[in-house]
Amino acid sequence: MSDMLDAVDAKILDLIQHDAGLSVAEIAERVGLSSSPCWRRIKRLEDDGVIQRRVTILDREKLGLDFEVYCTVKLSLPTKENLETFEQSVKRWPEVVQCATVTGAADYELRIVTRDMHAFDDFLRDKILSLGLVSNIESRIVIRSVKNSTAVPLGLISPYVGARV
Repeated sequence: MSDMLDAVDAKILDLIQHDAGLSVAEIAERVGLSSSPCWRRIKRLEDDGVIQRRVTILDREKLGLDFEVYCTVKLSLPTKENLETFEQSVKRWPEVVQCATVTGAADYELRIVTRDMHAFDDFLRDKILSLGLVSNIESRIVIRSVKNSTAVPLGLISPYVGARV
């Protein structure tokens, strides 16, 4: 798909991934199109699955959800059934904001957001450990977030999008 992105598509994607609140008219003006062709391009990018959804990013600290932890999780027995059970459970837990299967000694890397240490402890005991599938958890508490971006590095696939500072 990246081969099919022209300069205008790349610029549209860059604009909306940094501010999904822009109107079609604002996007069109910034990329040098009128509104109708710009809307058609956005619609095509949505239909092709390049644009998955548009969201609003909330300030976790202002909401009292500023306790962030990275956990590596190793299952006792990583059978297909246990992996599927664990993954389906993780999808239901709102505290888990990211989950990936990883290589190495662990099976999963989770990014967990809660109110505080006590809420995190409850989450570990009541959700992860209560599954009875986990043999080891290593937790790393985030002290300070240096960079937290949802933006895809479009400059790696398109010469039409520059680095943002």
